[in-house]
Amino acid sequence: MALAFDEFGRPFIILREQEKKTRLRGLDAQKANIAAGKAVARILRTSLGPKGMDKMLQSPDGDVIITNDGATILEQMDVDNQIAKLMVELSRSQDYEIGDGTTGVVVMAGALLEQAEKLLERGIHPIRVAEGYEMASRVAFDHLERISQKFEFTADNIEPLVQTCMTTLSSKIVNRCKRALAEIAVKAVLAVADLERKDVNLDLIKVEGKVGGKLEDTELVYGIIVDKDMSHPQMPKRIEDAKIAILTCPFEPPKPKTKHKVDIDTVEKFQTLREQEQKYFDEMVQKCKDAGATLVICQWGFDDEANHLLMHRNLPAVRWVGGVELELIAIATGGRIVPRFQELSPEKLGKAGLVREKAFGTTKDRMLYIEQCANSRAVTIFIRGGNKMMIEETKRSLHDALCVARNLIRNNSIVYGGGSAEISCSIAVETAADRHPGVEQYAIRSFADALDAVPLALAENSGLSPIDTLTAVKAQQVKESNPHCGIDCNDVGTNDMKEQNVFETLIGKQQQILLATQVVKMILKIDDVISPSEY
Repeated sequence: MALAFDEFGRPFIILREQEKKTRLRGLDAQKANIAAGKAVARILRTSLGPKGMDKMLQSPDGDVIITNDGATILEQMDVDNQIAKLMVELSRSQDYEIGDGTTGVVVMAGALLEQAEKLLERGIHPIRVAEGYEMASRVAFDHLERISQKFEFTADNIEPLVQTCMTTLSSKIVNRCKRALAEIAVKAVLAVADLERKDVNLDLIKVEGKVGGKLEDTELVYGIIVDKDMSHPQMPKRIEDAKIAILTCPFEPPKPKTKHKVDIDTVEKFQTLREQEQKYFDEMVQKCKDAGATLVICQWGFDDEANHLLMHRNLPAVRWVGGVELELIAIATGGRIVPRFQELSPEKLGKAGLVREKAFGTTKDRMLYIEQCANSRAVTIFIRGGNKMMIEETKRSLHDALCVARNLIRNNSIVYGGGSAEISCSIAVETAADRHPGVEQYAIRSFADALDAVPLALAENSGLSPIDTLTAVKAQQVKESNPHCGIDCNDVGTNDMKEQNVFETLIGKQQQILLATQVVKMILKIDDVISPSEY
C-alpha cells in the first residue's frame, strides 16, 4: 500500500491493521455482491408458481419448518453475507407492505443482478446501469397501470375476490382445497372490513390451529375461539344469551404488601380467618351475579375454593385467558375489560348469543367458542390439519390470502398472473429502449430480459421447456396484442389467464418491480467492500 505523508513529511497509515482486513474493489466487489444476490434468488426460484417446490428448514434447536413462502424461507435461513441480508429484507418489506409475492420479488432482483453483471463486463459504468434500470422500472410501473383492470365486487358478489385469493393459494401446499380456503379468507376479511373507508384491520382476524382432523374441516367462526375450557368440569358446557364479565382481577383475598406473619394458635382463630376469606369470596361472586353476568372470563387463576363457590352459585367461569384474547373477546362482545370487582356494572358486560365448549376427537383438548356476538367485527379462522407443520404452513398461506383480499378492498385493480404481466411489461420496456439514445438503453433492454425471469421460472417449475414456452407466449402476446397470455402451469390447455382465472393484485406487482429495482440499484452502487478477514 502506498504510504501517505503529512505536511511535515512524516509517514502515516490510512487503514489500520491492513493485513487483518480483506478488501474487494471495483468490478470484483460488484461481482462478489451480485453472486451473493443471485445465490439467494436461485434458492427461491424453484418455489415459484403452482408447481413450485417447498423448502425444509431446520432451526438450531431442532424445530423443522416446511414452507413455500419466500419471506419465511429467507427469515429462517441463516444468512451470513451482507448482500444476502439485503435480499432477506427485500422479501420482508414486500411481506409487510403487500403480504404476497415475496418469492417473485427476490427472483426478480436476482434476474436484474444477473443482467447487470453482463453489462458491467462490457465496461458500462454501474451508475449508468442503475439509472437505466430506474427508467425501465418506471416504464414497467406505468404499463402495469395501463393493462390492469378494475374489479368490481360487492358484499354479495365476492366471486372476484375468491378467484384472486385462489391464485395466491394455488402455489401453496394447501392447493387441493384452495377454493374452500379462499372463500374462508374472503369472508373473514369482509366481516372485519370497513368498505366505506376501504380499510381492513387484520388484527381482528385470529387464526387458530389444532392438530387432528383434515384440512377440509377448517372453518370460519364468526366470533372468538379460546383455547381454554370451563374452570370446573361440572359447569354447563353451553350457555345461550351469555352476558360476559371480562375481568383482569383475580378471585383471591387481597394480600397485604407488607412482610406479615399471622399467628394462629387456636382452632377458633383459624375458623374466623376462614370465614373471613369465605365472606370475601362470597362478595366477589355476588358482585358478578348482581351485575347480571352469566359467564366470567378472568385473566388470572382462582383457587379451588373460589372455583367450588362459583360452581355452587351457577356462575360458569374461564380462567387464565391471555391479554390479546381478552381484548378480542371485548371487541367481539362489545364488553369492557374490568380491573376491579367494585367497578362491575351491567353496561360493562359483553353479550354473546352462544358460548359453547367443544371437544376434539378422543383427546382431552377442549376449546371455547364464543359465537353470535353483539359486534361481529372479530372473527376466527380455525384450521385443522394432520400435523403441526401442515397447520403452520396453512396459517402462512392464509395470511397471504388475507393480505390479497385486503389489498383488493383497498385498491380493486388487478393484473393477470402466470407471468403474463411480466411478459407484457418486458415487451413494453423493450419498445421504450429505442427512445433512449444513451448508454442507458442497454440497461433498459437488460431490464426487459430480466422481467422474463419470472415466466421462465414458472415454466421451468411446471416441467415445460422454459425457452420454447416463453417465446411462444411472447409471440402470441405481440401478435394478438393481448396482455393476458401467460404460462399455462396447470396444463389446462389455454394460455389466456383471463379464462384460467389467474389474477394478481396490481399494487402487489408494482411493489415487486419497484422494490427489486431499488435493491439492485443499491447493490450496484457498492464498489468497495472492506471486511475483517477470517483468522
